[in-house]
Amino acid sequence: MTTTAGVTVRVPAKVNVQLAVGAARPDGFHDLANVFLAVSLHDEVTATPAAELTVTCEGPDADKVPLDRSNLAARAAELLAARHGISPDVHLHIVKDIPVAGGMAGGSADGAGALLACDALWGLNSSREELLEICAELGSDVPFSLVGGAALGTGRGEKLTELPVGGTFHWVFAVADGGLSTPVVFGEFDRLTEGVDVPVPAASPVLLDALRTGDTTALVAALANDLQAAALSLRPSLAETLTAGTDAGALAALVSGSGPTTAFLVKDAEAAETVAAALTASGTCRTARTATSPAPGAVVL
Repeated sequence: MTTTAGVTVRVPAKVNVQLAVGAARPDGFHDLANVFLAVSLHDEVTATPAAELTVTCEGPDADKVPLDRSNLAARAAELLAARHGISPDVHLHIVKDIPVAGGMAGGSADGAGALLACDALWGLNSSREELLEICAELGSDVPFSLVGGAALGTGRGEKLTELPVGGTFHWVFAVADGGLSTPVVFGEFDRLTEGVDVPVPAASPVLLDALRTGDTTALVAALANDLQAAALSLRPSLAETLTAGTDAGALAALVSGSGPTTAFLVKDAEAAETVAAALTASGTCRTARTATSPAPGAVVL
């Protein structure tokens, strides 16, 4: 059954508070211990009935979002339809607010959002397990976009264990000019670690405890991103952004995921505004955004 009205889903960005990366596997992927935290920057995906599958997009850098079948939102509609033996006749409209190609899982968020929107539009009532299976097929970060909150991702990041969070954390995200390709950053990680004995990735007990208790100070000490060196190698100017944020009072600074967005953990909402203003004025980034975490996963509006 298809409804005639559209269905809109709001879906969050993520920051990796820990991204531990293992050596490359024979299939080219890397085993990860990836601690995801959803943050209050969102995209919205609206699904409406159409004669064929089409994708449109608006918002910052919308011109950089592919509108063909390579878009994860389009692939989500195709996979869901194929499972149920129906045609993916839907128009997907994406309103972007998550930085594009910024290491905050914006494309993955759109995939999860489209999946939930199409499921509701087509009246399929898929189980959460089925939706998560399709998410994992779409990409390593897509399952977390559906779940939200906080979670540990293992395997290539797609096997999730939800984590308790005991408080609110305040962030500033500095948006860089241009994106960084995740596969290219992983390739640079492989180059930088060639001949090195890369440890098996594991979640930090200190970091998990900091999330559970809502302890910002403890989280500051435990933040880690094994891809940061690779992102800085490919984009050395990001070091200036990281320094500008800490000089402005951020408690900690790191590259978000594969970058080039940089993330700054701050004490409170007031500090977030101060750091965001300083970063914007520094000329080391295009813009700076404030957000809080955790945030809910994909939700039908």
